[in-house]
Amino acid sequence: MPSVGVADSRTGNTPSFETTSAQLLNPEKTPKPPQLPRNFRGKGKWIVRDLGITVPFTWEGRNGDSQMIAGGPQYPIWFTNLIYRNNLYTLTYKWPNLTKQPCSKIPGFNRELLNDKLKTSRFVGREILQRNPKRFVNHWRVGVVLPERPPGLFLRFPLALGDIYVDQRNRSTFWQVLQFGLQNLYDPELDEWAVMNSWEHKPGKVTLPARCPAP
Repeated sequence: MPSVGVADSRTGNTPSFETTSAQLLNPEKTPKPPQLPRNFRGKGKWIVRDLGITVPFTWEGRNGDSQMIAGGPQYPIWFTNLIYRNNLYTLTYKWPNLTKQPCSKIPGFNRELLNDKLKTSRFVGREILQRNPKRFVNHWRVGVVLPERPPGLFLRFPLALGDIYVDQRNRSTFWQVLQFGLQNLYDPELDEWAVMNSWEHKPGKVTLPARCPAP
C-alpha cells in the first residue's frame, strides 16, 4: 500500500512541509524504531499551526543529555525542554495568555527511558517529505494511553501521541516530530510540530536554566 501524508486536522489538507509521496523500499522488512542519539545538533522550526506561530527551533544532545529550545525573547513563544542528569525539565518563558510558569522537574527520566519507549513505536510507512532537499524517512507513531487495559470496552484516555519521521538511512536522525496530547496543554488544539532543517551527529550544547532546580 502507498504511504500517505499526515493531513491537517482542521482543513483536511496536507501542508507542503509535511506532504509525503508513496515509496516502499524493501516493504517486507520493518526497519528498526527511532532512537535518540547521545550527541547531536539539530536546527529547524517549531510550528503551532492553530495559533499561526512559527519560531526558530534547536534540539541538541551532549553525552546523553538533551535540550529543545523554541523561540526566544523576541518571539511570541519561548520555551525549553531538557533531559538533564536523569531529570526531565520544562520551562516556558512566553506563551499567549500565560503570565508566569515555573520550571517543572520530573525526576528519574533519561535518554534510556525515552529510547525504551521509542522501541514500542508502531511503523506507519516509508515516505518522502516534499522539501528542498527531499527527505526519505520512516514514519513511526508512539503513544501513551492510560490506564492499560485489554482490548474491549474499557475506559481509557490517550495522554500523549507522537508522529516521528527519521531518516531511512539512520534511525537516529530526526527530521520531523508531531507532539499531540496533554504535554501540549497550552495550545488550544493540543498539537505542535518540530520540523528540522539540519541534523548533525556531533556533540551539542545543553544548559540548565538558572530558574530550574539543580539535580
